[in-house]
Amino acid sequence: MSLEANVMNEMKDAMKAKDEAALRSLRAIKAEIIKAKTEPGANGQISTDTEIKLLQRMVKQRRDSLEIFQQQNRHDLAQKEEQELAVIERFLPKQLSREELREVLMTIIDDIGASTPNEMGKVMAIATKQLAGKADGKAISAAVKELLANK
Repeated sequence: MSLEANVMNEMKDAMKAKDEAALRSLRAIKAEIIKAKTEPGANGQISTDTEIKLLQRMVKQRRDSLEIFQQQNRHDLAQKEEQELAVIERFLPKQLSREELREVLMTIIDDIGASTPNEMGKVMAIATKQLAGKADGKAISAAVKELLANK
C-alpha cells in the first residue's frame, strides 16, 4: 500500500477518534505528498525513495522546531511538535540502533578501505545511499567521524 493510501486510512481513523494531533500531522504529510506529485517531472506519481525523503525532511523540520521551542521554554509548542513527530515517524522504516549503525558503517569502511578521516566523504557517499530512511544523516556522520578517527 502506498504512503498516500496509508495516510488516508490513518486520517479516517484519526477523524473518528477525534485525535487532533494525529489529524494535524497526517494532513501535513498529505499536503507534502500532493506537493511532490505536482512538481515538474513527477507526472502525478512519487517513488518510495521520494516518500522516504519527504518524511525524513518533515521529521528533521519537527526536530529542529522542537529544539528551538525547548530552548525558548515554549512547552506548549514543543508538545505539539513532539506529537507530530511521533505520528510522522510511524511511516518511516525502522531506524537502526547505534550498534547496528556502527556495524553497517564498519563494513562499508572495510569494503572501501578507508582508514583516515580525510576519506569521510567516500564513506558518507555510500553510507547515505545504503542507509536512506534507516538512519539520520547526523547520526551517520557522527558515527563515521568517530570510526575513522579511531582507525
